[in-house]
Amino acid sequence: MKRLDEIFDVWYGVNLEVVNSEVVERDIPFVSRQSVNNGVVCHVKRIEGIVPNPAHTLSIAVSGSVLSTFYHDYEYYSGRDVYVAKPKIELSKAEMLYYCYVIEQNKYRYNYGRGANKTFREILVPSYEELPESVKRQDVFVPFDTQPLSPKKLKLNTKEWQWFRYDDVFQIFKGFYNKKPEENLDGEIPFIGATDSNNGITSIHDIETIELASKTGDEPNAPLEEKIFDPNCITVSNNGSVGYAFYQPKKFTCTHDVNPLYLNKKWGKEMNVYISMFLCTVIEMEQFRWAYGRKWRPKRMPDSLIKLPAILNTQGEYEPDWQWMEDYIKGLPYSGCLEQSSHVSYPISTEEDDSPSIAAE
Repeated sequence: MKRLDEIFDVWYGVNLEVVNSEVVERDIPFVSRQSVNNGVVCHVKRIEGIVPNPAHTLSIAVSGSVLSTFYHDYEYYSGRDVYVAKPKIELSKAEMLYYCYVIEQNKYRYNYGRGANKTFREILVPSYEELPESVKRQDVFVPFDTQPLSPKKLKLNTKEWQWFRYDDVFQIFKGFYNKKPEENLDGEIPFIGATDSNNGITSIHDIETIELASKTGDEPNAPLEEKIFDPNCITVSNNGSVGYAFYQPKKFTCTHDVNPLYLNKKWGKEMNVYISMFLCTVIEMEQFRWAYGRKWRPKRMPDSLIKLPAILNTQGEYEPDWQWMEDYIKGLPYSGCLEQSSHVSYPISTEEDDSPSIAAE
């Protein structure tokens, strides 16, 4: 293992502010201290006399989303408390991405508002010789298909949307109060936790271990059907990283800090990856309501409101316009990539049922 600054030359980025830059549709990406979208918050017009951070470097946030680290194969501007790391040796894109992962594994060192600007250079990372051979061999990246599934481009007009209660739109279920069983990376059952990343997955398990494990570690154990949830739903964290929402395309188990949401049966519509991507985005827009330790438990969620595209039915009442949501997502770049995730196979045979396993709280 070596110190980070033995592998990379590290310096403070250009330290600009978006408010003092001209935001444009396409020019120089502006990287901030956020943890999503590769750190890019917008594109700004190139500023005369300000040289962008070079391509083939890492951006490392040392405050805000501390140690959020991203690889950039393009020039970019950066904001406050973002450092740039350039390899001292020749590294491939795959190797640079691996170092992103390793650096971010040290985030736990900077909980409770601690900044990393004075110490992050000392983080220990693998030397080049210690990198996995699988990473070293991965020289070619197949680019994602950027084409949308549909040529139709729909425009958002939220003024015409309607408010709905959560329990009108969804069947709201409580997760299982689960003592996490022993992990098996060869298993098929993801464990969904109250996290903000990795589609909510915090570990992988096999069905046999889940069946034997009890929530307290002792008997009596709960039956398997209470621990396993059906696919085609959205899981929403009600504690911890409150308000993060993810589509689950296969059966899963979860913690009680997660609310599984299925479309209300009265709509006669099953969740799919396109509708869920629209809903997840809208749900996460409400995260600010659950700050300061407030929990979004299943007892509180039914009274919450969600604003959605709507259409008048034959009775003259508004109902969610599911087809519009699906068409909107299909008209976005990269929507073709979602098609792959909507056909995840599930090899485990369990008894079929019309509804999820856990009764709503």
